[in-house]
Amino acid sequence: MKNEKLNNIAITGGGTGGHLKIAKVIKDELNKRGIKPIYIGSTSGADMEWFENDEGFSAKYFLDSSGVVNKKGLSKITALSNILKNSFEAKKILKKHNIKKVFSVGGYSAAPASFASLGFCKLYIHEQNAHIGSLNKILKPFSKRFFNTFFYNDPYPIEDIFFKTARIRKEIKTIIFLGGSQGALQINNLALEVAKELNKKDIKIIHQTGKKDYKRVKEFYEKEKIDANVFDFDKNLAVKIASSDLAISRAGASTLFELTANKLPAIFIPYPYAAGDHQYYNAKWLADKNAAIVKRNVEKKEFFKILNNINIEVLSKNLDKIKLQNGVEKIVDEMLRN
Repeated sequence: MKNEKLNNIAITGGGTGGHLKIAKVIKDELNKRGIKPIYIGSTSGADMEWFENDEGFSAKYFLDSSGVVNKKGLSKITALSNILKNSFEAKKILKKHNIKKVFSVGGYSAAPASFASLGFCKLYIHEQNAHIGSLNKILKPFSKRFFNTFFYNDPYPIEDIFFKTARIRKEIKTIIFLGGSQGALQINNLALEVAKELNKKDIKIIHQTGKKDYKRVKEFYEKEKIDANVFDFDKNLAVKIASSDLAISRAGASTLFELTANKLPAIFIPYPYAAGDHQYYNAKWLADKNAAIVKRNVEKKEFFKILNNINIEVLSKNLDKIKLQNGVEKIVDEMLRN
C-alpha cells in the first residue's frame, strides 16, 4: 500500500510494557501495509528501551514528559506545566511530518501529542483497561474513535504468535510467574515460598522477576538448586508463555489478553494500587466467564489448595470461547478507513 497520505500517522504513548505492546502491535500491522508511522514517547519509563532502535518507525521522538496521577501541590502544577510545554513541542513535530492521524495507546507519554492533535489531527485512542484512565477520560469526547474491549466489545490488538502457539491445557507441568514489565514483589515472594514444593512435584518454574528483584530471586533458586527459568524482562515472552500450563500473574490488560489468546489459564493477583483498581476489574471480566481465578492475595497454603482443585482444562476451553483473533487488523482497518 504505497499511499503517501496513509504514511502521515503518529503513534504516541507508553511508559509501561502494557502500553508499549499496543504501540508495537499497531506499528507492526502498519508496517505490513507499507506504512511507517512516527513515534512520540517519553524519556521516562521504558519507551526508549523499546523503540529507540526500532526501524519500523520513520522517526522517533522522546519528550521529557511525566505523569500527573498521584501528584499533589507544586509537583502537580509542575507536571501540568510540563505537559503544556511538551504539547507545543509535539505540535511542531506533527506539523513537520504533516501528520493527519494520531493513535494514542495511553499512559503519560501520550499526553503531549494527544493534546497537540486536538483541532489539528484525527485522534484515535485505545483504552486497555476495564477502568478508563484520567487522560483518556479527558480526551475521549475529542477522539474520532475510542477503542475498549471491556465496555464496547472492541477488538484487542495482540501479536499473532499468541494465537499460533495456543493450545488447550490439560495438566500442570510448568507454571509461569508474571509480575509485568516492572516485576511484582508480591508474586516474586509467593514464587519463592512455593518453589521447593513445586520442585518436589516435578513442576517446572518460569519466573519473570522485573529488574529490581532479579538478583535476589536468581540467587534463591541457585542456592536451593532449583532449575528455574529466571529472567527480568524478555521481549519474546510469548515463547515462555506458550510452554507454560498455568500463570500466576498481575492483570494488566495486555498480559491478560495475551494469556487469553494463548488459552493459558491464570490465577490473577491484581496490583492493588492500580488506578481505579483497574487490574482487579480486568481479571474479574475473565473470572465472570469462568475463564480465570482472581485473588487479592495468595499465601502458600491457599496456593496449593487452589492447585489441587483447579480444573485447567475447563478454564482453558472457556478462554478459547473468547474470540480475539484479527483484533489489530480490524483496528488499523478502521483507522485507515475513517
